[in-house]
Amino acid sequence: MTPEVDVAVVGAGIAGLTAAHELRRAGLTVRVYEQLPQVGGRMRSVRRQGWTVDTGAEQVAPRGYRATWELLRRVGATPADVPRVGGGVAVWRDGRAHSGVGEPSAVVTGAGLSVRARLDLAAFTARTGRRRARFDGDRPEDSPLGAATVRETTARYHRDLHDYLFQPVAGCFFGWDTARSAAAPLVSLLLEAGSPAGWHTYRDGMDFLARRLAADTDVVTGHPVREVTDAGDHAVLRCDDGEVRAQAAVLAVPAPVAAALRPDAPADERPFLTACTFTPMLKVSCLLERPLAPAARRPVHVLLTPAVEEDVLSGVVVDHAKDPGRAPAGRGLVTLVAGPRRVPELLDAAPEDVARLLTDAAERYVPGIGGACRDHLVHAFRHGLPEATPEALRERGAFMARPVRAVEYAGDWVMLRPASEGAVRAGALAASRVLSRLGGHRPAGTERAEAIRATA
Repeated sequence: MTPEVDVAVVGAGIAGLTAAHELRRAGLTVRVYEQLPQVGGRMRSVRRQGWTVDTGAEQVAPRGYRATWELLRRVGATPADVPRVGGGVAVWRDGRAHSGVGEPSAVVTGAGLSVRARLDLAAFTARTGRRRARFDGDRPEDSPLGAATVRETTARYHRDLHDYLFQPVAGCFFGWDTARSAAAPLVSLLLEAGSPAGWHTYRDGMDFLARRLAADTDVVTGHPVREVTDAGDHAVLRCDDGEVRAQAAVLAVPAPVAAALRPDAPADERPFLTACTFTPMLKVSCLLERPLAPAARRPVHVLLTPAVEEDVLSGVVVDHAKDPGRAPAGRGLVTLVAGPRRVPELLDAAPEDVARLLTDAAERYVPGIGGACRDHLVHAFRHGLPEATPEALRERGAFMARPVRAVEYAGDWVMLRPASEGAVRAGALAASRVLSRLGGHRPAGTERAEAIRATA
């Protein structure tokens, strides 16, 4: 068998492109197969009439995103490419927006919390701070919180801590049901990322990094892969137009998709693949005639709308506040995030109906948004973000200890870290595992054999 490439990567999201980048640096030939017509995965951007519309939502924190910043430096990104986010995070309560969510001052200012809840927030912060070293984002299963859900973890505190902090954060940013998702990944991520006041964004759309990585990578778009098989000494990809053989394959797709592509997954992989369920996500981006935003004492780029206050929405993202370049001068761009409980029923609804429902609900927070909206885009992801259930947390250790094989995996779900940093780290990990296996193998391009042996 003569492989067509050394490594075939399925999925041109951040995880797949990171894996491809690392493997190419080691001298391997790599080809990335992407089902969609463009790269980026859940970090795609759409450009229309002067607007840059992110299909998802992503911020880059100055802390806790070491692998992302390293990768950005490697692809030549400048500080101007990754500017600070404009505005903070607020939560809606009692008819108005309360600023300062996630900032250290919240224990004093409240950020929507009652006095008793602020005291409990201070206690929770002190408790986790004392054990901060044990909150490792790369190993959330080892956290002091164990496999407790977000709701279980917050049950000992004033109910505001759940209703006006953890639930709206988990619901808007991750699409999580707090009764189903484990607290450890969320708390670990929040501790590492720090205050939203220091977050950064991408100047030219959230697909900036994906486009940079894809620029010098062999990427085949519009090319779905139907099945991937581990043949022992190589991997086989079955596509509509035939088979592709490679010395190794990396499945950089959501866990449910990976499980469907690998019906022959070994017994030590299947439990985690099955446990790694995903939450669906649905958003409506409104292209506005003028730059509207929720009224707040301080500018905000995200307004969280708690489930106890709002049924249709989980949040409002003011994209033109996050970065002015997202909208033409004098215009606005606001993205409405559907509430987790409503998303399943809306996934198959007509886009016009979805846009109308979410826009009508948003009038409460952004008055006039319906009349100012000149166009809208609906973004639906059946596999939005890893749900990080207690079962997945319990199965992760065995999955991470599995032997290296011809088929590897990458994605934020591998790390149970629902952020682009998790995807970058998982991509780098998959590349490292592939290189450890191919160290003694002859590459598809024999002239690169010495390079591979030197770097493996």
